[in-house]
Amino acid sequence: MRYLPHSAHERADMLGVIGAANVEALFSAVPASALKSFELDLPAHQPEFLVEAHMRALANRNHAAADGPFFIGAGAYRHHVPATVDHLIQRSEWLTAYTPYQPEISQGTLQMLFEFQTQVAKITGMDVANASLYDGSTGTAEAVLMAQRLTRRSKIVLSGGLHPHYRDVVKAYLKDDPNLVCLSPSPEGQGDILDHIDGSTAAIVIQTPDFYGHLRDLKGAADAAHAAGALLIVVVTEVVSLGLLEAPGALGADIVVCEGQSIGNALNFGGPYLGLMATRKEFIRQMPGRLCGETVDADGQRGFVLTLSTREQHIRREKATSNICTNSGLCALAFSIHMALLGEAGFTRLARLNHANAVKLARMLGTVPGIELLNKSFFNEMTIRLPVPAAPVVEMLAQAGVLAGVPVSRVEPGNPEVENLIVLAATELTTDSDIEMLAECLHAAIQEDEQ
Repeated sequence: MRYLPHSAHERADMLGVIGAANVEALFSAVPASALKSFELDLPAHQPEFLVEAHMRALANRNHAAADGPFFIGAGAYRHHVPATVDHLIQRSEWLTAYTPYQPEISQGTLQMLFEFQTQVAKITGMDVANASLYDGSTGTAEAVLMAQRLTRRSKIVLSGGLHPHYRDVVKAYLKDDPNLVCLSPSPEGQGDILDHIDGSTAAIVIQTPDFYGHLRDLKGAADAAHAAGALLIVVVTEVVSLGLLEAPGALGADIVVCEGQSIGNALNFGGPYLGLMATRKEFIRQMPGRLCGETVDADGQRGFVLTLSTREQHIRREKATSNICTNSGLCALAFSIHMALLGEAGFTRLARLNHANAVKLARMLGTVPGIELLNKSFFNEMTIRLPVPAAPVVEMLAQAGVLAGVPVSRVEPGNPEVENLIVLAATELTTDSDIEMLAECLHAAIQEDEQ
């Protein structure tokens, strides 16, 4: 117990104050099998300045996204976040109540969330959006549970193009329910999801652009699902794509879930991120989380309140539509500020820049012998097949300072069909020289591996 007071007398005094006979009594509720039976190999305590120096040395070993050519995507994307965003989210206007139950002291937070919801509903083409969820993966699971409540059916069909991490989160939420159908990965295209719709289907879940970068046929999927009384859940991991592609709501989606990280939120070593959810007005009562609305006070002045936040969420959890009790408020604020800075025209222009750079990337990769592009359509992300296993090539390029995307075997381990595949993304920050260096390095790495 390294961090307890040093002397036995001090320890006895503290134990006496809390009424514990000895140190072991503090852990009486923990099963013996879960207790540590070995000493942790940790250094002794150090002065603060030495700890800071050690942490800086560890940080300097990282290769950050801005340190060289960067083509990693797969659900987390490198975009430019204006310095204005970071400046504004620290202003005192936003430092109101953490959870805005008391509207009279939380008007800044509530107005921001109202504006945020308006933006999300606009870009998704849906009637209403909530005040955010934790991230895209848990948002997908919440959408699945929502669809089951709405249809009173249990079967859920997950597309083979759904991000593997999102699939795993849904499986965890449903506890491997036998009514959950997870289709095999479909790196080359749409797959056969429509063949799995029947009278017991609550919803089908389709990601577009999907994990492999393909654009999916939402209109046909919506028609097929609705004909069987099922719902269409659309997942978007690259929210910038909504600046160029037709909104899912206009194509028949019933619930739209997005990862909002690309707008306002930098690559923070895996989070925190931001889940967006929007749906049709008639489904609002089954939407998880909370919803902020506009009203007037006793003097007729404009104000904002929590219009929808079910009490069961907090005190009768077994009756709740969802057990989410908060939202990614700071990330939602950053999203909303960045989106306001862009405006509709700027959002569209940003999407066009992303697609244009992805087209350049695809054309350049097409000149590298041995590389096959699997996509017939894409936004800013695509999948290539190498003539050799992808993971060693990606590692080799990383050593040279080029982060060449995500080998699919990393997220689909043990699947020989994806061993040679890499998912790559290009954003507005991808330069022509980055693309040229990637192509040269891939060519050299493939030649070396084949030898």
